[in-house]
Amino acid sequence: MSWIRRVLAALTPGLMFGLCGLCVVAALAALKGGDHGRLDILTHFTPFWLIGSLMACAYAVIAAPPLRVVFGVVGAAGLMASLSLMLPEYLRPIPKAAADAPAQLKVIQFNAWRNNPDISGTARWLADQKADVIIMEEAEPPLIAEVEATTGLHLTCPKCGISIYTRAKPLKAPKVTEPPGQTDWRLRPPVAVARIPLAGKTVTLVGTHTVWPTQPTWQRGQGQYLAQLLDQLPRTTTVLAGDFNSAPWSFARRAEDKLFGLTRITRGVYSWPARSVLKPEQPLPAPILPIDHIYVGSDFKVVSVKRGPRLGSDHYPIVAVVSLQP
Repeated sequence: MSWIRRVLAALTPGLMFGLCGLCVVAALAALKGGDHGRLDILTHFTPFWLIGSLMACAYAVIAAPPLRVVFGVVGAAGLMASLSLMLPEYLRPIPKAAADAPAQLKVIQFNAWRNNPDISGTARWLADQKADVIIMEEAEPPLIAEVEATTGLHLTCPKCGISIYTRAKPLKAPKVTEPPGQTDWRLRPPVAVARIPLAGKTVTLVGTHTVWPTQPTWQRGQGQYLAQLLDQLPRTTTVLAGDFNSAPWSFARRAEDKLFGLTRITRGVYSWPARSVLKPEQPLPAPILPIDHIYVGSDFKVVSVKRGPRLGSDHYPIVAVVSLQP
């Protein structure tokens, strides 16, 4: 059996180099995602490229001298590429507020999933949170009605594809006109808009659900569409939430961060998937992508942001508490 040991010993460096090399190549290619939309898909999986690069660095420590240099160079290249994509997300400033800050607003962002098998359990959890605002995507009529009945919240735009529930009675909706030139329906994501009073001011709530990054042209067009809608609203007191289907280290997400003129308060909050993509009845131990996001205007400061539990959806809910401090 000694020949088997020799074969395995010979294959191990090769397999490690193949695995780590693939991660490093993907990380380096992802750096060009800003110029090529298809390559931007790779940026969403940067945490995996980072892990592969760290594995190469670790293997360099235990490898024989000739391989040590190879794995060290490969690992360092992947590490630098991955960190250049991810670090800006964790270094950017987010205005904070104390736990007892006044004029607080509790917001839940949740893609409820159109195939949600646990309608009553989902509605009960949402009711238990005592949220001031729930912005929900992919909710079918039975779930929409159940959440409204269970929470006792006011429902806005149940047929918009986005359901907004509010504890305060909604004010008259703001007048928003369709941005000019957007005739292609694929460039117009579903949007719901509502307004509520808070601490003597008016807060504008916007919910949306944009396309996957596999369609970069549509994704870019939908981001521009949303930015043009936001131009018609008072950004200082606006809250925008939704399933944006893009990770914060993607070039598309960072471009929209600038376009929106709001502060994204979800910092690397992993929210998808809660279930296996191939076998939805099979829950997964942990999410792998942060694609659900909440934005706020400059009059808000953040008390807390956290991920909720696994419910009947393939997404986790995100629970944020913000304080209105003009």
